Amino acid sequence: MTNTNLDSYDFTLLQQLTQTFGPSGQEHNVAALILDQTKNDADTGYTDALGNLIVRKKGHGKKIMIACHMDEVGIMVTHINKQGYLYFAPIGGLRDHVLLAQRFVFANGAVGVVNREEKKKSYENSPERLFLDIGVTSEQEARTMVQEGDMAVFSGTYQETKDCVISKALDNRTGCFIALEVLKRVSSRDDLYFVFTAQEEVGARGAKTAAYALEPDLALNIDTTFSFDMPREYEVPRTSLNKGIAIKVMDRSIVVSPQIKNWMAEIAEQHEIPYQWEIITNGGTDSGPVHLTKGGIPTGGLAIPVRHLHTPGEIASKNDIRSAISLLLALLE
Repeated sequence: MTNTNLDSYDFTLLQQLTQTFGPSGQEHNVAALILDQTKNDADTGYTDALGNLIVRKKGHGKKIMIACHMDEVGIMVTHINKQGYLYFAPIGGLRDHVLLAQRFVFANGAVGVVNREEKKKSYENSPERLFLDIGVTSEQEARTMVQEGDMAVFSGTYQETKDCVISKALDNRTGCFIALEVLKRVSSRDDLYFVFTAQEEVGARGAKTAAYALEPDLALNIDTTFSFDMPREYEVPRTSLNKGIAIKVMDRSIVVSPQIKNWMAEIAEQHEIPYQWEIITNGGTDSGPVHLTKGGIPTGGLAIPVRHLHTPGEIASKNDIRSAISLLLALLE
């Protein structure tokens, strides 16, 4: 049976990953942190033209790509009005009701709070427009701190309970953490490429170019997924916290080959690793563009169920993270 001691994994690294600024297209700080973590365990590491960090552990067998995205959701400033309030566009999948009253932080440390315009007449049907208040009183003052095109991410501190982690950007710094823990421990004859991808939240762009360049024999993607164990009118018996790693069956961008998903499940059962099936009808991951690259690449997926995805308070289970590390190690070895 694979080691299940939670104490063998230092979650301090996950804390560092989640709190590093890295919205889509600006993943360089996250990449630098990850590269530093791999210097004793990898043979080579480089950043490609799109911002993907590609770390290789050389072998003489099959070429295997292990992919996980570095970027997090955020917002981009589109307009600064005369009073210094910032209007913005979402970077990735954000919903207005989640944004209201949330704090966002820019790369330079500037902080703002989201609010919405008051309607002139209470019965108006015009859409509410959200803006960011960075605590200034004029456009001139605001421009000393931010400009159009600047990005900000959720301000969501990292906290741990006995069984869970709570933070912004668990999607998908959790996947990066899992990949790094596996890289430290894996012993495989295969040629392993750990690809920390860019711009997943805006269309899985980095994974597409990386897969095209590497053309692996097999790709395994690590990401997060919806946790359906929330109060709701009707029960949805799907992925939930603390039931093990989720093995991808289908999402909007891929239907996984039965041969691959069954192989992953068989390995999990052999090593007594708890798992569940991931079947979702909306959303997608890097698996989608990867499996369509060139003549097609056999692709599987692992996912950590997370509550409150794309918010500053995402919640994941430590046991599920441990299961993911154990299963990915077993698959590669």
